[in-house]
Amino acid sequence: MIDGAHRVPRGTTLAADLCIVGGGPAGITLALSLSGKGLSVLLLEAGERPKDAKAQALYAGELAPGRPHAPPHLHRLRGLGGTSAGWDGRCVPLDAIDFEVRPHVPHSGWPISHEGLLPYYARAHAWVEAGRFDYDARNVLPPAPAPLSRLEGDVLRSHLLERYSGPTDFGRRYQRRLELASDVRVLCGAHCTAVRLEPGGRNVRALDVATLGGNRFHVSARVVVLATGALETARLLLNSDDVVPQGVGNQLDVVGRYYQSHLAGQVGTLALRGMPAHVPADDELAPDGTACRRRFALDPAQQRRHGLLNAAARVQRREQPTARPAWVRQALGLAREPIDAASRLAARLRQQTPASPPPRAGLGLHVQAEQQPLASSRVQLSEQTDALGMRRLKLDWRYCLADILSVARTLDLVAQELGRTGAGRFTYERDQLEEDLLAHGPAPGHHIGTARMGRDVRTSVVDPDCRLHLVGNLYVAGSAVFPTCGQADPTLTVLALTLRLADRLTRRLQPRRAATEELFA
Repeated sequence: MIDGAHRVPRGTTLAADLCIVGGGPAGITLALSLSGKGLSVLLLEAGERPKDAKAQALYAGELAPGRPHAPPHLHRLRGLGGTSAGWDGRCVPLDAIDFEVRPHVPHSGWPISHEGLLPYYARAHAWVEAGRFDYDARNVLPPAPAPLSRLEGDVLRSHLLERYSGPTDFGRRYQRRLELASDVRVLCGAHCTAVRLEPGGRNVRALDVATLGGNRFHVSARVVVLATGALETARLLLNSDDVVPQGVGNQLDVVGRYYQSHLAGQVGTLALRGMPAHVPADDELAPDGTACRRRFALDPAQQRRHGLLNAAARVQRREQPTARPAWVRQALGLAREPIDAASRLAARLRQQTPASPPPRAGLGLHVQAEQQPLASSRVQLSEQTDALGMRRLKLDWRYCLADILSVARTLDLVAQELGRTGAGRFTYERDQLEEDLLAHGPAPGHHIGTARMGRDVRTSVVDPDCRLHLVGNLYVAGSAVFPTCGQADPTLTVLALTLRLADRLTRRLQPRRAATEELFA
């Protein structure tokens, strides 16, 4: 059922087996996955309606000086369905190499395996309505047109795909199922303002909940899951400081750190030899009706050999340059550490710069690249408070010189392979690369890593089951738990991890039912 939080009697305490904070894709998927398991599920959604303007105002915050990041209220939506109401639908899984400990990537390595997540990726596809879980163009689409078909080899994997969901607006798509689920109660307009721990801090005692109309009440649950996105998850944990002064789970000052996004932008000029009639910059329709686009990436062996971060590219029609937002123009380049990296990078790239490229043609590459997880890239609390009395966010997103150089080396290898195979020619302005990759700041809405997963409490917040190391009944669902960001958009992996978490919570809360279901699976 779906109800309004303003209807809850003031000062009362609602009880449930499971309370999920956040009604976006992760929260809705988790709630419905646990429906029918003999559990009572309470889902708290802050927005009273889709794209709730009043609730949206609570997202406002600060940027650390000189950081080329969008203001915190942009690219996030409150209301049932969350940011899926404005999602473009792009679905891409992480690659196997993203889960590895890579010597050239500090703090890399996931505590779970790529193979173990694959079944959940397949299940996630049904939720996002993106067709078959198959990202190999050789299985899905007609043969790649020449000359790009020549690129498949030991250096490049040119058979990769990205798929597009409808896009699925989770609020609209699953509203009726939530209304009919007798064991799921959704409260809209319910803002969780604090996580209250038991004395000693080992378990959650209750949640404080408020409405913008002034109602306040509490929730008590056997298990609590935060599914509020990477930024709000960190904000809620840090604001909840009555038992642990540093914030829930933050005794070792890790919550909010390792904040990541993607370096992404339109780069360079691509000239294909014997321009094909079909330009692989367009959407193609798979037999299952899903829109797809071809993309390519360096083979993982090449990434390891050259010590590169993961990145992927797709052919894109060049757009006319547009005016960059003022916050980008003012801040570009200042997010990196150390602060003199801009001059060092420019000097290093100029040494490698080939002859000036030809005039810009009709095609280029859209690149989306991984960044290193940096402890200094973080989410903190400002001194300002919102209408509910919570301290607002202060974002201090950073990247480093190695991130830009990795993309430069990747593009060099792509250009070499195009020339070697005779497929075409790719050139880019090296002095312009950093600005191209950050023309509008980091990839919009890709907020990753503020409560990262790991086995070491000194560098992670949650364990491999997404449970806080230091709080026994508190879990996190979403991209906050990603140790590294890879090259892929986060949504599909968020849902795969959420479905994995649903299985683990079933085993914890209903062990007999879980054992029976596994026996007959």
